[in-house]
Amino acid sequence: MNNIISDICTRLNLPEKGVSAVVNLLDEGATVPFISRYRKEATGALDEVAVRNIETTLKTVRDLYARKEYVLQAISEAGAMTPKIEQSLQNATSLTEVEDIYAPFKPKKRTRATIARERGLEPLAKLIMSGNVADPTNAALRFLGKNNDITSADDALTGACDIIAEWASESSRLRNMTRNTYRRTGSLVCSPAKGKDNELENSPLATYANFSNSVRKISSHQYLALRRAESEGLIKVKFSLDETRDKLEESLANSFIPRSANSSCADIIADAVYDATKRLIKPSVENEVSTELKEEADRVAIDIFSQNLRQLLLASPLKGRRILAIDPGYRTGCKVVAIDEQGNLLDEAVIYPTPPKNDLNGAETVLKRLISKYKLNATALGNGTASRETEKFIKDYRIMDSNSIFVVSEDGASVYSASELARMEFPDKDVTVRGAVSIGRRLMDPLAELVKIDPKSIGVGQYQHDVDQSKLKNALDYTVMSCVNAVGVDVNTASASLLSYVSGIGPALAANIVKYRTENGPFRTRRDLKKVPRLGDKAFEQAAGFLRIAEGPEPLDNTGIHPESYHIVKAIANMLGVKPAELPANNAVLDRIDPVKLATQGIGGQETIADIVTELRKPGRDPRTDNADTAFHPAIESFEQLSIGMKLPGVVSNITAFGAFVDLGIKENGLLHISKISTRRIAAVSDVLRLGQQIEVTVSDIDYPRKRISLSMI
Repeated sequence: MNNIISDICTRLNLPEKGVSAVVNLLDEGATVPFISRYRKEATGALDEVAVRNIETTLKTVRDLYARKEYVLQAISEAGAMTPKIEQSLQNATSLTEVEDIYAPFKPKKRTRATIARERGLEPLAKLIMSGNVADPTNAALRFLGKNNDITSADDALTGACDIIAEWASESSRLRNMTRNTYRRTGSLVCSPAKGKDNELENSPLATYANFSNSVRKISSHQYLALRRAESEGLIKVKFSLDETRDKLEESLANSFIPRSANSSCADIIADAVYDATKRLIKPSVENEVSTELKEEADRVAIDIFSQNLRQLLLASPLKGRRILAIDPGYRTGCKVVAIDEQGNLLDEAVIYPTPPKNDLNGAETVLKRLISKYKLNATALGNGTASRETEKFIKDYRIMDSNSIFVVSEDGASVYSASELARMEFPDKDVTVRGAVSIGRRLMDPLAELVKIDPKSIGVGQYQHDVDQSKLKNALDYTVMSCVNAVGVDVNTASASLLSYVSGIGPALAANIVKYRTENGPFRTRRDLKKVPRLGDKAFEQAAGFLRIAEGPEPLDNTGIHPESYHIVKAIANMLGVKPAELPANNAVLDRIDPVKLATQGIGGQETIADIVTELRKPGRDPRTDNADTAFHPAIESFEQLSIGMKLPGVVSNITAFGAFVDLGIKENGLLHISKISTRRIAAVSDVLRLGQQIEVTVSDIDYPRKRISLSMI
């Protein structure tokens, strides 16, 4: 364990005490949100990012150590272990190093070298590798009588070369030299697949028809795109070393030939290394480099998706409003629902303000009736088909004030509406009504609604179907959990989907909580959660601080203060001469609290007391309301209105590694390339922009045939 802790500290440059505390807490079943929020004294106040990094690195390091142990045992059982090999294994810091050490001892498939050994030619290979054989051909003749299959000296030398080639391919030194050459000077070169020119020309991936870039410089989105184009059979991709190829082969041969070897042996060994380089080392290393590029591209794409998802989930809710939600359409009409402040469905209707019916007057009558009857005061309009036409109708007919009309992403709404969860919520409604309700609820509380949908379906990723799906799911599940716990959850109103992401809960306990709440009424205190079947002390410890009870007898139950710290609040109140109930939102009293002084008096940890004061200043605060966005009012209504140089308002709809897509109020989104965001060089788009942010852009180029729009902020 000490070696693992030390390794993690080195990799992350974090203090040993904090890392050790985090690892112990993780092993005890604590979650990242709980550790970073409620165990600051133990970890040295490591934030959530650091704790998450420790969690992921812990798995990587443990996998490495487990593989080391396996290889150590395998080599030992083969009777080949030496102190040098054992030391090399102990010093290995990556799985690649471990596999290089294991390569000579790993059970092999039947290869050319295996066959040569079976023919008794390994002694000849060793003689040649010694470099002291004056005449290798004459030495080879001695092996003719030992096996009827060996018919000539050349045949024997060929078999010996096959064995030497395999030795060369197993040399960690040669493999590292080859890896470094590919990483430093290698390139990826694409060409159209045979007979695919026309298909490629009309594909969004057309730019990769004759694409080439160095291994060092290729970006994550480029690599994922060319892999997709290759998987679709549109292009062929190969590695190229250009002028360094011959130098590599020569360097490998010179490195492998013993210094004392005579010219005759050296020539044979060089030929074997050339063969190994072409047939064994380069294909293997190319696969390794491809894996490295894929893993890095996946990491970047998953990070971007996670950041986008976080911003989307933490978008400001529109609380206290009664919503007119519209899922727009043409032939089948616009599905309309009325929703109250709690997201309950009040009524439904279908209107036809768009082609082919164009029933504007009828649609006006229906909407105004719903608005009047249910006192609706905000509109959530899906951004799909017919969205802009429907929005124009609402504004032209003054159905609702423009400042109360919000265009909402429909991504994933169809996934939710056809799900088992949607059928349970609305068993007697069809998918169109469920979809409209989802659109309305997304405006009211994005987090509570979007947790019901597979994150991959929300539409804020980059090549999300091309990355490692297991790693993507892990990262997105963690992001959802992090967001849910950062906001907190009202245990008396939250759905099972939302509760399942609370620290320590999970789907089974979430279902038990909802069932208990349904059968016994609302929870009055956090302590009542212990009455839920199978919700034991450990789950309560992990979850309680993130669950809220808004109108219970204990005011602290509606804060992020953990029940284990209630005694600290009471002690503070007693020292200040007030009742605990008088502390929340009482800044005049809270300003008198000195966390450092109280910590020295043994009341509690300094970090814990500081967090308690923060929570007491804004009890029941929803952090998502800090960046509330207003309704977006586009300046244009169609692609045809665009012109180069035009300045327009827009909303950031997606963020990628290469830029941001901007909603201009028309069907086609514009691309704001990363180089056009700022005059200064920026490392990542997310450093400057966030999803849903309203910005002003300039149209810098228009591709009329493809309806593509290039934008700039500089």
